[in-house]
Amino acid sequence: MSQLITDPWFYAVALPSVLLLGLSKSGFASGLGSLATPMLALALPVPQAAAIMLPLLAVADVMALWTLRRHADRAVLWMLLPAGLVGIVIGWLSFGLLPGHIVAGIVGVVTLAFLAWQLIWPPRADAPLPGHRQTGALALMAGYTSFVAHGGGPPVAMALLPRRMEPLAYAGTSAVFFASINAAKWLPYAALGLLDGRNLSTSVLLMPLAAGGVLLGVWAAKRISSRWFYRLVQVGMLLTGLKLLADAFWPA
Repeated sequence: MSQLITDPWFYAVALPSVLLLGLSKSGFASGLGSLATPMLALALPVPQAAAIMLPLLAVADVMALWTLRRHADRAVLWMLLPAGLVGIVIGWLSFGLLPGHIVAGIVGVVTLAFLAWQLIWPPRADAPLPGHRQTGALALMAGYTSFVAHGGGPPVAMALLPRRMEPLAYAGTSAVFFASINAAKWLPYAALGLLDGRNLSTSVLLMPLAAGGVLLGVWAAKRISSRWFYRLVQVGMLLTGLKLLADAFWPA
């Protein structure tokens, strides 16, 4: 543990970002989970922030799966997972070729455009659901942005929101998808040299907070109405989109 990061500024941003990560893993305020790594990047380079977040994601994923996996929509997962894993491979092969702030800007613009479309022209009850190609394209984007900065939340929200799923079904589907995606990151991250002793020991120290965030989020998701659940998802997407767009113009 002597390799732990000791900078107080790091912990000032790490504590809220890790709690936010745990909350988002429960499906509650899920859009806000994409803010966790950019927040941590205020104190560290983006690759190191992503490396510290990966073990925390693993802990949160296990807890979310334990409580939410039975609520997942398997048909939707079959549309999401293959393309999401391809996105991970693309992220690995192209690591470092595209600056992180450019990726952030692209995701931010798409997120805000989708949210504006949802609010200005809300889908009718009889509107067709997103098809295999549209869902796969969003999952591909989610896999890629998740590899770069654990920022796959907004594209997945774009795939799931139009389906008007029950909150627990939404949370369960998201939990299974991201648990699978995050598990696929370990080998590439290790191959890229991101999982060193200092990052891993710091992650271990922060794990209880990530677990606590998941438990708090599951408690809230079971007690909040569908209407307010989706409002919180939309607020999360708005804040995430604005933050990612700001990162594009004013990179850390």
